[in-house]
Parts: sequence; structure tokens; C-alpha cells
Amino acid sequence: MVSYNTLTLLGFDHSAPSPAQPGLVSVIIVNWNRVALLQACLESLLSAQGVPMEMIVVDNGSTDDSVGAVRRFAAGAPFPVRLIANRENRGFCAANNQGIAEARGEFVALLNNDAEASPLWLHHLRRMFDDPGVGMAASKILVHEDPRIIDKVGHLIYPDGQNRGRGTGEIDSGQYDRVEEVLWPDGCACMYRASMLASIGGFDEEFFAYADDAELGLRARICGWGCLYSPEAVVRHHRGSTLGQANPRRIVLIERNRVLLAVKLFPGSLLWRNVAYYLARLSAGLWAALLNRGEISLHTTPAGKLSAALALLKGDLQALPMIPSMLRKRRALRSLRKLSPRQVRQLILSHRITLRQLTQNLARPRS
Repeated sequence: MVSYNTLTLLGFDHSAPSPAQPGLVSVIIVNWNRVALLQACLESLLSAQGVPMEMIVVDNGSTDDSVGAVRRFAAGAPFPVRLIANRENRGFCAANNQGIAEARGEFVALLNNDAEASPLWLHHLRRMFDDPGVGMAASKILVHEDPRIIDKVGHLIYPDGQNRGRGTGEIDSGQYDRVEEVLWPDGCACMYRASMLASIGGFDEEFFAYADDAELGLRARICGWGCLYSPEAVVRHHRGSTLGQANPRRIVLIERNRVLLAVKLFPGSLLWRNVAYYLARLSAGLWAALLNRGEISLHTTPAGKLSAALALLKGDLQALPMIPSMLRKRRALRSLRKLSPRQVRQLILSHRITLRQLTQNLARPRS
């Protein structure tokens, strides 16, 4: 049995959860303002989902009418709805951990407040857990404004720790319409086995937001759990609605957490090459910037591109004082490991995203 001191180090600082109710799915929605998006998200779950469910909404100190909207929704919902109203924005990780600690279900599903579930979304995710070794299930996430475009169907990773949604920006022509193993699910819309979370811990709250699902997912894989993708579990997502895709704060968090992820979870054989992989990715990004390609093309002016470059540097600098904490968590993970360092390296490289994919132009939603 893993001690709760160890789980605290791994990112889960709560008292022991209540016994799970077999078959029940606990849906956790973290919200910070965006009341209109939240209402659409909540209402999407009124469509037939095909499983017994409860909903837990964790509000991170919203200043709009989000809390009122949840209370009104709960009054007429056909399933139990609980609200956790924080006084301040505790971040995506801490808020989800609050919801996980309150969840009564055998399974825990996450849904972003800017996403909308299709009918039977939960049913199709639940079907992925017939194998007891599967701890995570990934959705087919489409761009809300133009559902021809894929947002994410699982995840890929570059060997410096930068991760990207599998299929991001591609036109959905059925190329991902089969159940298959993926590296980990995107936290926008996914399902976890509650017993897995109890055994390995939840989200690492030092990450605050971005790459948090990558850290949890890769940690789960290292601990021996599998992940399946369900093409029938469809969700539509407003991309980048929390901070905005080109927001420097978002870039800082993504870059900072890339470093933290690598330090905490990467095998030594990849970790010591991290700087070389990082420089290769930066060089590819610089070339893409000159051609106005890839994600850098979201920054339309020279000043915007400079701001993005400075945000990357700031993210690296912010990661430095957090490295000792990640090294402590790395040591704490040893007792839970099922994969050897060589197997982790093979896992990462077998789900590697190429520099070409990282710097290609993404499909744009139609106006």
C-alpha cells in the first residue's frame, strides 16, 4: 500500500477516498469564469450518456455568474450535481484534485468547461475499461467552430518533453476511427479508473495548468497502466479559450512544465540529451517562424514573435528553482514503477512527434 506521504509528493494531497460505487462515473468540470461556455458544457451532458453518473463542478473563484449557473442547473438535473466554490483560482490541477477527492464513482471523467460532449460520450469511454490493465481512456476531440478539424485524439511527445495532441489540426477523414492504444488522454475530455488515481496520485499541483495531463498520463504509463482511445467518444472543444492560444502566459506555463515533466519522469538516457533535443526543436521553430508556419504563425507581427520567444526563455527560467522538488518526486516514484528506464524510453520514442509535425501549418476553423 502506498503511503499518503508518497502520494503527496506525487501530487495528491487528500485524505483516503470513500469506497467507489461500481459502475458510477463521476464527471468533474473545472471552471474559471466563461459562464456561457460553462452552461453549454453542462447542458451537453443532459444528452443520453448511457451510464449512471454524478457531476462535480469545481469553480475557481469566478467573478461572473458561473456559480449561480451551476446552482440553477443542479436544481433541474436528472443526476446528482455538487458544487465546490473556491474563493480564488487554484489552477486546473488543484481543482481537479478537489473533485477527485469528492468523487464517488468507479471511474472519473474530466470535461473542460469549454467543451461539449456528444450523446453516449461517457458510455463509449467506459467501454475501454473492460481490460483491468487499462487505467485511462481518450476521446476524439474536435474543434468546436469547425468539427471537420481534429483538436486531439490522444497525445504524442517530442523527446525534450514538449507534447502535442495526436492528429492536431488534421481534417478528420476517418484516419483515427479505430480503438487503439495511445500514450495518454488529453485532460480536456477523458476518463480515468478511480483505483488508478488512488494508487499513483492525481494531478501534480505544482504544474498549475498545461502539461498536467501529460505528467499524470506518463506517470500512469510508467506505473504500468494502459490507455485506449475511443473514436466514438466525441467532444467538441473551443481551442485556447482559457488564456488564448497566443497568450504569453500560456507559453510560459507550457515551456516551464515541459522542463518539469522531463526532470520528473524521463529516463536518464533521454534526460541528458534534453538540451540537444530542445535546441533542435528551437531551430525548427525558428525556421518555421521565417516561413510563417506552425504555431508561431499565430503571432502575426514581429513584436508578437519576439514576445513568444521571451515567454519561452521566461518559462525555462521559472523551471530552474522548481527542479529540486521534481527530483524529490522522481525518487518517490521509484516504489511505484513497473516499467524499466529502457521501457520508458521505448514508450516515449514509439509515440514521438516529429519536428515536421510540430512546425506544420494547422487547419483553421472556417469562419
